[in-house]
Amino acid sequence: MASTSESPGVQTQEQTRARQAPLWNVILLDDDDHTYDYVVRMMSRIFGMPQEAGMKVARTVDATGRAICMTVHKELAELKQAQIHAFGSDPLIPRCRGSMSAKIEPAEADPESGNGGERA
Repeated sequence: MASTSESPGVQTQEQTRARQAPLWNVILLDDDDHTYDYVVRMMSRIFGMPQEAGMKVARTVDATGRAICMTVHKELAELKQAQIHAFGSDPLIPRCRGSMSAKIEPAEADPESGNGGERA
């Protein structure tokens, strides 16, 4: 009879997934005090997005009130959220007093996350 046990040191995909940290979405929230230009520039500097991807985020946040910027482990999500909050005001809008807002949420709790989020 053949043995059904696996070789020592070999992990199944299921075991590997169970050990991975849960993923979190970094979500940019809309406001009326920042331009598309600001969002595109911020997405490029913080997330390394090309201009086209940054414009897609800008359009999404404007149309729906929120946009997922990245899906990563919690520690990196918190860092990216802090970077958004520290990005500064939009120089093209005189009334702008500060950065945009962002939040993080568990990826599995968000129906938008699907496979559209970027993973690091």
